[in-house]
Amino acid sequence: MKKRFFAVLALPAILAACASNTESEPTNSMITNTDLAAYNWVLNKVDGNELEIAEPFQVPNLQLSTDLGANGHAGCNRYFGQAELNEGKLRIENMGMTMMACPEPAMELERVMSATLMDWSTATVAGNQLTLTGIEHTLTFTRTDAE
Repeated sequence: MKKRFFAVLALPAILAACASNTESEPTNSMITNTDLAAYNWVLNKVDGNELEIAEPFQVPNLQLSTDLGANGHAGCNRYFGQAELNEGKLRIENMGMTMMACPEPAMELERVMSATLMDWSTATVAGNQLTLTGIEHTLTFTRTDAE
């Protein structure tokens, strides 16, 4: 009888220990090309602040093809290049860009966006949001269908 009593008391502790081991394991859900490709990612926040785009400027965006060919609008100029995805980090290597001059704040937004895209940034996708967290800035995009 005492053995059953101790077994009944010990069972919840054993189950709790098993449950806590399962929960403490890290989840490794790295993004893949299919999480990013064939969408138009429209920039809506920089460093957590909502964008305010003055007319006649376009909202910056990022489009990635299935082979991670990248193109879009950076705030003033259009850009293109080949994106790389490595262990959850994204960058556009050798990014090319048109060279028009625009007034501030469009040029500052372009500098922030292009610098973040050209450097390795941690990329996360949650629902329809893509977040690129770089060394200096965090860009948050909303997914729409590719144009």
